[in-house]
Amino acid sequence: MKLSSAAFLVSLALASCVSAPSTTPREKPLDPESLGLGKSPAPNIEDKWWQAFDDSQLDTFVERALARNPSLSAALARVREAQSELSATRALTYPQLNFEADETREHFSETYIYPPPYAGTMRWIGDVQANLSWSLDLFGKQQSEIDRARAGVGAAALDETAARLLLAGSVTEAYIAVARAQALTKVAQDAVTEREGIASLTNGRVRAGLDTPAAQKQAEALLALSREDLVRAKADEERAVHAVAALTGRGAAAYNMAPPELNYAALSLPGTLPADLLARRADIAAAKARIEAATEGREVARKAFYPDVDLLGLAGWSAIGLAPLLNASSFQYGTGPAINLPIFDAGELHAQYAGATAALDETIANYNSLVIGAVKETADAITNLRSLEQEAADQRDALAASRASFDLSARRYRSGLYPQQTVLDSEAVLIQARHDDAALSADTASARVALLMALGGGFVSGKTATADARLSLQDASHEQH
Repeated sequence: MKLSSAAFLVSLALASCVSAPSTTPREKPLDPESLGLGKSPAPNIEDKWWQAFDDSQLDTFVERALARNPSLSAALARVREAQSELSATRALTYPQLNFEADETREHFSETYIYPPPYAGTMRWIGDVQANLSWSLDLFGKQQSEIDRARAGVGAAALDETAARLLLAGSVTEAYIAVARAQALTKVAQDAVTEREGIASLTNGRVRAGLDTPAAQKQAEALLALSREDLVRAKADEERAVHAVAALTGRGAAAYNMAPPELNYAALSLPGTLPADLLARRADIAAAKARIEAATEGREVARKAFYPDVDLLGLAGWSAIGLAPLLNASSFQYGTGPAINLPIFDAGELHAQYAGATAALDETIANYNSLVIGAVKETADAITNLRSLEQEAADQRDALAASRASFDLSARRYRSGLYPQQTVLDSEAVLIQARHDDAALSADTASARVALLMALGGGFVSGKTATADARLSLQDASHEQH
């Protein structure tokens, strides 16, 4: 029987070894030098970069959003949660003292350890005891737990910083969208005014017998379409205002905003990928902190194979009956070590170690994906900005030419030298040119913001954006010492 039991245990051990997953990491973080980044560093971006637009209303909106936005509040809550986990983990390295007291009415067995006169009687049995336990971190398992929790605090703080930067960029882009919508509303209003003039001129020519009723109906149809475009533009403007109000956390209270007065030439940015791109991104720094946390988590799983050594102590009173419970003769105490060494667990610890290794590989893979995405995002933003700037320059030339063409056509139509269709065609080109010019001016400013955000939004590695996040990291540093 003993040989069979031993053989069974050996077979279980061999089976667990054969089916055990790998504990060797497979992924490695990408080397920045392999990403084809430029040689020049990114320009210095001020913490409050949006102030470069010289619009005090925008400054107010961004500050309100940073103070009230629910998403940012959630990120701050995650920082506090991670800090609490760090504090709880570190508390386990200190001696733990607890007090216990109980009194139970119990019927004693006549055939157990209790001698007469207690056997077979109903008695009170009580304990009043203080217990001391202290886990001695001889193999560094608890320190690895602390390091993992500390890296989690750093990652959460960096997430909060990334959320803050993203929110500032989102508010600025939404505000630029309001300016764009208002500019397009003005274009639509100008089109209505001009087509009212053409319709009036055509009516006069029809009454004078110089044009046909068909020309009059065409002018009226185009005027109606322009009025429809104006209604649509005003609705777009209102929706853009609603988006800003939602980001600032004020709702309908912010719907009556003043017209934006943005300096569209703000934010001069580089035209190539900067060499220090990865160090400028808070989200990448957070992902790197999570690699550190996963690495320490793997260390925790590895050190689980080592024994746990605890120092135990107790002191208190124990007695049968109420009266003698606190007598000196009922006092008891003791102290000594306790060792827990895993011998056979059917592969559980190995599986946990393999799982921690897989979690590390996943974290590194996520980091690498984020890095590649950041490089693409920045390259796309540079390309987009460069293209929009060239389009805007060409559009300004097109606007000037279309305005001159319309003015000439309108004068000659009044003089009877051009037919109505010529002036309507030149007017349509002018309206489209105005629309494109207004849109491109705002789109170029928005592209600058997008590039600035792709470059990190003003993040500097090693510095967090809020007092709460800084406090969390300082607390973590104090706990380390």
